[in-house]
Amino acid sequence: MQDFLWWRDGIIYQIYPRSFLDTTGNGLGDLAGITARLDYLANLGIDAIWLSPFFPTPDADFGYDISDHVDVDPRFGSLADFDELVEASHKRGIRIILDLVLNHTSDQHPWFQESRINKTNPKHDWYLWESPSPSKGEGSGVGVPNKWQSVFGGKAWTWDQIRGQYYYHMFLNEQPDVNWRNPEVRKAQMDVLRFWLERGVDGYRLDVFNVYFKDDQLRENPGKLGRRAFERQEHIYDTDRPEMDSVLEEMRSILDEYPERYAVGETFLPTPEKIIRYNGQKKLHAAFDFEFLWSNYKPSKFLTAIQNWEKVAAEAQIWPNYVLSNHDVPRPATRYSIGEDDARAKVIMAMLLTTRGTPFLYYGEEIGMRDISLRRSEIMDPPGKKYWPFHKGRDGCRSPMQWDASENAGFSTENPWLPVHPNSEKRNVAAQQENEHSLFHFTRSLIALRKENITLLRGEFIPLKDMPRGVLAYLRKSDEETILVALNFSENMKKLILPKKSWQILFSENREDKITEDALLLFPHEVIILKAN
Repeated sequence: MQDFLWWRDGIIYQIYPRSFLDTTGNGLGDLAGITARLDYLANLGIDAIWLSPFFPTPDADFGYDISDHVDVDPRFGSLADFDELVEASHKRGIRIILDLVLNHTSDQHPWFQESRINKTNPKHDWYLWESPSPSKGEGSGVGVPNKWQSVFGGKAWTWDQIRGQYYYHMFLNEQPDVNWRNPEVRKAQMDVLRFWLERGVDGYRLDVFNVYFKDDQLRENPGKLGRRAFERQEHIYDTDRPEMDSVLEEMRSILDEYPERYAVGETFLPTPEKIIRYNGQKKLHAAFDFEFLWSNYKPSKFLTAIQNWEKVAAEAQIWPNYVLSNHDVPRPATRYSIGEDDARAKVIMAMLLTTRGTPFLYYGEEIGMRDISLRRSEIMDPPGKKYWPFHKGRDGCRSPMQWDASENAGFSTENPWLPVHPNSEKRNVAAQQENEHSLFHFTRSLIALRKENITLLRGEFIPLKDMPRGVLAYLRKSDEETILVALNFSENMKKLILPKKSWQILFSENREDKITEDALLLFPHEVIILKAN
């Protein structure tokens, strides 16, 4: 396809590096492991891989507490390994997206270590330091500058004995927020952007980008009803400050110096208004919409999410994207209690790959990986340790990739950093590659169909009305053709009245190539894609 644009028309695949493939025997996945599996990804039909952080880190938040933004953690490899990965990926037509965490650093970062020394050092204002509130004791815990809360629980201010002030952290106290109002900080962060672009990176996923700035007066957030302390505040003053717009414009201008570069933002506490604000020709190329992540296994819920996105995309003049899974939420096979036959998994995979927008896949989603269950003593994730049993953390969706039926699922020759799922003897890449009816082959076939069909890539999305309960059906329409997608979410046969046209089958697991009737009887959990003659 001549005008194929990778971030619009392609498939983006998220890899959690420490869980993908271990080539060194330390129990952690590494960059060389990703390079070793590029042929697998190319065969699946992947156009870009988004790499979760692999930078040097003390691992308080497993890579999202970075101590050096312009290097590779030795456990994951080296800059030479990264360069090899980029070169090998590009040879296969696969782009590289980095997870860029610029709101905060590790408290072990040299910037913070210098900043905490005293109130006069060259980096004294590279972070958000504040003295205790008047008339309240230093270090008492009650003298905090305001009542802002940390996402991970507790106050967002931690007393630093060395400097004799509080520092702000929206997340863990090991993750101090940088001061984006400082021009030197801003330049340093833009230098990070350029560093990886010069090494051949094709794009960025900006982690919680809309919280870079906080209210300079530290005004209190209004209260609201909520379960946790963080949720009992309207986050007006610690997110989405006006200064954010100019930062995105500067980032976009840097990206535009390089051909076909891309930035997608993770909007913290997303709303349609925020997506519209932060996207456009001078800002981000895209922002995540997470409605699919919170939708029940009901066609009406998914349709509402799609229609909401279509409305926002039209208003903001941006391209939609859809995600069913990532490193922060339970996998869809677990969320939706999908059976071993993967029938439900095929339905939602078909929906993801036939809507109008860029699909994001999470590693292992193509083989229907499930979350692992952990005892409390096995939990690694900070929120899980803190809130167990009410919130068991995010470890479940981060287990090692299941490559084959061997010990440790072919992920590592040593004990992996998280346990391999017990089902890996049967549910793995090798087994599914041999089974033409597997979720892997289903996904691969749909990706191939999508790529060769301009209407599935960019055609208008038109939902069909008055569908039987449990059925989601829609047209994808272009000047060239009309395509009908019908998805039966239910356990029952459903009768679908077809629009008055002659139809041929583009995709089906169990039907012939023609539809001769005006109605179609859908099998339970059936996926069928038709093309109007």
